Amino acid sequence: MDYKKYVDKYVIRLDRGDEIVESIRNFCRKEDIKAAKISGIGATNHVVIGIYELENKKYHEKEFKEDFEITSLMGNVSTYKGDLIPHLHINLGDKNFNVKGGHLQSAIISVTGEIFLEPIEDVLEKEINEDTGIKILKF
Repeated sequence: MDYKKYVDKYVIRLDRGDEIVESIRNFCRKEDIKAAKISGIGATNHVVIGIYELENKKYHEKEFKEDFEITSLMGNVSTYKGDLIPHLHINLGDKNFNVKGGHLQSAIISVTGEIFLEPIEDVLEKEINEDTGIKILKF
């Protein structure tokens, strides 16, 4: 991973073998960022995505081990009880031009990743919503 700051935004290059979620978490720790907007593109060949099942109040996850273009990576960074929480959604295009997507649990970069991170000059805190069972932004 390498990165450069441009005025008030960061451009992060993830390299082959880097895991996206943990790389973003580590970067935010290093730069003392507690809140941010994230977007990105790249390629992966090992990814775990999920969809939230409201009825069961849990994520249904699926692992894929094949080549994908990351056609969209969107999300944010917030905190929950002091821990940094990257919350990311991803769209993936396969070799047949089919698209899969969902909540990103983990993804290993296979070629490169280009992440654009825009810090928010405050702390975004989350709390558990008892009705849905998920962490929501607390204002």
